[in-house]
Amino acid sequence: MTDTSSAPGAPGTGGTAEAARPAGSPRADAPRTSSGAFRTGLTALIVLVPEADPVVGDWRDRLDPAARAGVPAHVSVVYPFLDESRIDASVHAALAAILRSRPAFDLRFERTGRFPGGLYLTPEPAAPLRRMTLEVAGRWPEAPPYGGRYPDVVPHLTVAQRAQAPDLDAAEAGLAGRLPLASRVSSVELVAYDGTAWRARASFPLGEPLGEPPNEPPREPADAAN
Repeated sequence: MTDTSSAPGAPGTGGTAEAARPAGSPRADAPRTSSGAFRTGLTALIVLVPEADPVVGDWRDRLDPAARAGVPAHVSVVYPFLDESRIDASVHAALAAILRSRPAFDLRFERTGRFPGGLYLTPEPAAPLRRMTLEVAGRWPEAPPYGGRYPDVVPHLTVAQRAQAPDLDAAEAGLAGRLPLASRVSSVELVAYDGTAWRARASFPLGEPLGEPPNEPPREPADAAN
């Protein structure tokens, strides 16, 4: 999850928001307090990318506040999502229905991108991630991605944010020889910030991958006498 004051925006703008940078300071409803800490009760829907942790983990520990707050390498689907006080069984049921209608899919990360003060890996294809974001945001329009700061949101795996140029250059150079990497996306995770760290709250499986038959229950071995 990326700081809403420096998230990647629409394509064709150098990987950043409109006019190549977000305008102004963070809004009053941005999901960080004035001290820079995450707000208690903040939630997010994310896709975990465990294959990326050995590649970007050291850089994220140094340069990404979300990593220091307990979030593994990931691509955000919707951040911030509803306040945790609003998430009940009906929200879980609606999320489960939306996400199981989307097939599992494979991602590749072959290149890096930048936004002001930040560095990220670019997931390809981005379309399945965008579709999930649009469907969830359409169901809960009061929780648009990044608080509605951007007309379009570029899916990304954050490596660094609010970092200085020399650190970004070093991280980008360090990653150059370690890509590409690949990951199968088969679920979306709901995480929440409890005032100390981000905690896993629920996991929502995606549907069967396109082109693959549904799982069948195990069959009893045939009777040798038949």
